[in-house]
Amino acid sequence: MKAVLDSIYGAYKHNYNFFFLIVIILYSIVPRKVRPFILLIASLACFTLLSFGLVSFLILTIISIYIATRMIGSVFEKEELALENASSEEKKSIKEENKKKRKRILFFCVLFNVTFLFVFKYLKFFTINTNGLLGLFHTDFRIPLIKLVAPIGISFYTLQALSYLIDVYNRKVVADKNFFRVALFISFFPQVVEGPIGRYSDTAEDLYKGERIKYDNLCRGLQRIMWGLFKKMLIADRLNVVVRSVFGNYMAFSGLTCFIGALAYTIMLYMEFSGTMDMIIGIGEIFGLKIPENFKQPFFAKNVSEFWSRWHITLGAWFRDYIYYPVSLSKPLKKLTKSARNVVGNYMGPLISGSVALLVVWLLNGLWHGAGWTFIVFGLYHFVMISGGNILEPIVNNFCLKHNINRKNIFYKIFQFIKLSFFIVIGELIFNAEDIGVAFNMIKKIFTDFSFSMSEIYVLGLSVLDYLVVLICLIIVFIVGLKREKGIDIREVISKKNIFIRWTIFYAMIFAIIIFGAYGVGYKPINPIYVDF
Repeated sequence: MKAVLDSIYGAYKHNYNFFFLIVIILYSIVPRKVRPFILLIASLACFTLLSFGLVSFLILTIISIYIATRMIGSVFEKEELALENASSEEKKSIKEENKKKRKRILFFCVLFNVTFLFVFKYLKFFTINTNGLLGLFHTDFRIPLIKLVAPIGISFYTLQALSYLIDVYNRKVVADKNFFRVALFISFFPQVVEGPIGRYSDTAEDLYKGERIKYDNLCRGLQRIMWGLFKKMLIADRLNVVVRSVFGNYMAFSGLTCFIGALAYTIMLYMEFSGTMDMIIGIGEIFGLKIPENFKQPFFAKNVSEFWSRWHITLGAWFRDYIYYPVSLSKPLKKLTKSARNVVGNYMGPLISGSVALLVVWLLNGLWHGAGWTFIVFGLYHFVMISGGNILEPIVNNFCLKHNINRKNIFYKIFQFIKLSFFIVIGELIFNAEDIGVAFNMIKKIFTDFSFSMSEIYVLGLSVLDYLVVLICLIIVFIVGLKREKGIDIREVISKKNIFIRWTIFYAMIFAIIIFGAYGVGYKPINPIYVDF
């Protein structure tokens, strides 16, 4: 089954541009009222091409979310009518009863959808580990191992669907009566595979408006798509050669080369994922949609916590709003905060209870990325980094004040950048390693094996020209990121130049992708890294 899906995905991937062109043509020639249905049909067709019959599970998610939100909305409507002529004592009873009804609907709908997610993504992992645990007790009983292929993007569309459900429950949005608008929001084809994870209040209405494709939107969208292709094809696809060489045979390399491989993976991951987001946002711009940004120059962050508020922004916001806040504001943690304040003070008290919520978030964040111990350890690693940073912040601040160290000084910022980059690279090494043993052995090599030889660099699969292309492209990406960090929109700057300069820049990017893009013999273009999440 997996081989079949891989072949379908391969065929679709190579014909995606043609598919997208057909969607644009159809969208442009049909009446405005029909355009949302073109997008919906294209979205379901896209998902079917990627996941074949597994599209049925996406449809089940759509139907369950629509029914549940309509039921919750109906409970709210009936409650308002009942409260109009009720006494004070009756109002309290009515509110409590209706709250229980809404909670039941929410619980069963969440359970229904999370069950799909668990069965497809985590059942195998938990079965293997449970059987391993049973083996330690020398029991003969084993749970049968069921191998399943997960629908493409199930983690993305499940979280997006649940965000709408929870927002309706919390009365942040009104339950939509239009089934097709709900379906399009959950399944919109550019987002369903790799995100970003949108909110209903931000995108659903615009998705369903069916605005015509304007020339300016088309140009801006294509510019953003080209920028994404630039990052992916010139940097990420090229570095994939190095990553496969090092991680596939790490024992043959020194600790420094292992670190170079992990650094290459970190850069590759950022360029591929952010490049894909650029393309998705660009597609949205073509249709006049404002798809949320998912990256905000993460390597300009001051610490690991800020880094993750800039990387995969929509996922972090989802965990913050739907996991961290509910857990940290729960009654047990409120009591813990109060007790901790009395014992360790006003700074450390809330930090202790907040760390409990943060632990839950990062355990789930790790598992969300994949069913494996490397992902769990990846989550715990960042929990330790962030919690440790929070605890040490007053100490570091006092040390800097005592020794007259200016934390805004350029040298201190360079130190912060190097420190942050090292922590992130180690985390991504764990993330990409085949298993925990490989991750720990590579980290051990980095700290103990310093027998580096330049000859190792030449056997990683890239030529001097390849390294030069990567370096030049990284400098360009850095300059663009630096401008954006200062609030300067490069596209706006370019748009104000005369036509000769504008088109010179655009053609230079097009020819750079065509001439220097990493494709052909010796290269293996990366499939979207987050496509299986």
